Amino acid sequence: MKIVHTLDDLRATLRPFDSPSLVPTMGNLHAGHLDLVRTAKPLGDVTVASIFVNRLQFAPHEDFDTYPRTLQADCDKLAAVGCDVVFAPSEKEMYPEPQGFKVQPPTGLADILEGHFRPGFFTGVCTVVMKLFHSVFSEAKGPRHAVFGQKDYQQQMVIRRMVKQFVLPITIVSGDTQRAPDGLALSSRNGYLSESERAEAVQLSLALRSLGRDAMAAADGLARHLPALEARAMADLAARGWQPDYLTVRRRVDLQAPQAGDPLVVLGAARLGKTRLIDNFEV
Repeated sequence: MKIVHTLDDLRATLRPFDSPSLVPTMGNLHAGHLDLVRTAKPLGDVTVASIFVNRLQFAPHEDFDTYPRTLQADCDKLAAVGCDVVFAPSEKEMYPEPQGFKVQPPTGLADILEGHFRPGFFTGVCTVVMKLFHSVFSEAKGPRHAVFGQKDYQQQMVIRRMVKQFVLPITIVSGDTQRAPDGLALSSRNGYLSESERAEAVQLSLALRSLGRDAMAAADGLARHLPALEARAMADLAARGWQPDYLTVRRRVDLQAPQAGDPLVVLGAARLGKTRLIDNFEV
């Protein structure tokens, strides 16, 4: 496995290959990331994992400065699952000057749910992902694939729309959410949880599953009953000491309010102590 830190070295390393597959990450890798690499490997002739903590997607009060940087451990894990190239640029390499040009996703998708509680988040995500796409795929001559985890459901949808609207010759592949034995979705931020918080953390996924069952049971009355179902799910989680941002049922196609018969996804984000967790389930 080769580790490169500059765009010039990355492009020189990839030049002999036709079809890169990319797994973008911010490092501090867990088993879910490694599963994405395994998914990416058969999709091309060289597998690239990027490790870059992207300042543009962090709000001033969020954990950019304290986000764990664990490059050596990450590279050891990536080598063990057969990753070919790690691209680990510095901030100066990715943003050699202030990033005045940014990719602004449409408000109807990007300013709801995560975007509502993290203003500007998806602009930061889209901007860095676009730069990574150009960095990895600019000289590719064959099929190009990028793999993103389904745990970040809204983010994956935003990126798919970006690729479609910019007519990028890249296929976005979804990787299943990986979970601990008790059902907690794996996340780099789970390491922030205390022992007691870790035991409690599974309650978010349980609350979402319960909300999903209630939504399915509402059947033709879904639109009428959903606000009360969501409010009860939020209140029940808050009663356990959480600070919920949203627990909601949306239609899968565009994350708007569902009607009876729509394929549904249940999404939630809530803070437990100092740690903000997200999760989702299709129902």
